[in-house]
Amino acid sequence: MVEAVLIDLFSLPANLENIQGLLCNTLQTIEKCSSIPAPFVYVICRQRQGSERKSEHESLLPALGDFQSLKKRLEVVCALTTAAALYTIKQHLDEKDISIIKIILPTLRKDLMKVYIDHLFTAVYQFEFEDLQVASDCKNLQTAEPRSEEQTLPTQDVELIRSEIQMYLESLPSLKGELTILRSSLIPDDIFLHGFTTRTGGISYIPTLSSCNLFSSSKRRDPQVVVKENLRRLANAAGFNPEAFHRVKVDHASAVYVMGKTEPDSYDGIVTNQKGVTIAAPGADCIPVLFADPVRKACGAAHSGWKGTLLGISMATVNAMVSEYGCNMKDILVVLGPSVGPCCYKLPHESAKEFHRIDPKCVRLFDSASPYIDIRRATRILLESGGILPENIQDDSVTDQDQNVTFCTACHPDKFYSNFRDGTNFGTQIGFISIKD
Repeated sequence: MVEAVLIDLFSLPANLENIQGLLCNTLQTIEKCSSIPAPFVYVICRQRQGSERKSEHESLLPALGDFQSLKKRLEVVCALTTAAALYTIKQHLDEKDISIIKIILPTLRKDLMKVYIDHLFTAVYQFEFEDLQVASDCKNLQTAEPRSEEQTLPTQDVELIRSEIQMYLESLPSLKGELTILRSSLIPDDIFLHGFTTRTGGISYIPTLSSCNLFSSSKRRDPQVVVKENLRRLANAAGFNPEAFHRVKVDHASAVYVMGKTEPDSYDGIVTNQKGVTIAAPGADCIPVLFADPVRKACGAAHSGWKGTLLGISMATVNAMVSEYGCNMKDILVVLGPSVGPCCYKLPHESAKEFHRIDPKCVRLFDSASPYIDIRRATRILLESGGILPENIQDDSVTDQDQNVTFCTACHPDKFYSNFRDGTNFGTQIGFISIKD
């Protein structure tokens, strides 16, 4: 069932004599054919340079006034660009948790509109398209036209749309405060650029993703273009090149990618000795772990959830640095970033047994059905057992809390994302590191 209808008048000239009649006929069809309650209806039109949005809206009022059943669910969005109009409507849709949308538009706009949709929306949303005319029958508000994956626009037109979207997103203000980066005192900043992100300073507006979300997927409402803009802002603040940025492809296992060799389909660790290349690992309860060897000038990043911790992803990353770059165990520095703490994190008893085997202190209330787990302590124990010096590991056990970067993500909703706390539509922060030129 269609939850919202978008009527695209953006390309129609403002002086078109019958634009109000065209809109009137379309609204009549929607009103007549809709179930109760009626869908939300959005009308987009071009805001002329120098004009006010109010005057644009008022020019359509005569066509809108007669539709009482739609009145509270009808909105006109005027904007300078299609990107701005669609992004504004996306915010309204997300506010109402709407995902099934019909777009009524001029036939010539369909292929162009699909490019905007592909960039600004994810697979969470379902779109169907109808030509802008009086519909001949009512069932078209009930059935969906399959979304075509074919791209018929010339490449240069697609690039113009991408550029328009990028420019618009770059113009948006940062949300929830300034972009903040946590840095470790253990990693020497004359050799390495590094940090752990928090959730502030980006443009993601959905509550659980707001605001500096750094991961997009088909199951979440933040599109890749928004994540890319958040990354651009992070790169500007931190001082790295976003075009030379490589993030691990999470599999919750122990594979490690050595940059310069064949890249695996998935991996939770990554190492490099290339200068100016930034590598990163995500975390939203799982631990983003950073590795630095100031002697051999090599670095690594790993994503360590409970499965990866048990599979030894941290030592696998260390071993890759040793075997590939000749690093010495005693020179490697390891920092554990923000992650869910033993105060909040629970696992089923069967999984808890594995952590109990590493050290009974990794488990609290062991006899319960869901004991509390300390994946950070387990990570430290495995690293020390593998040869990393205890003083070369920084985690939440530091005496001086001013030096702590291993905050509990679940305990600090204002600072960090948490899958454990927020559910499936959670945001993601990262730990990143690079070797300075």
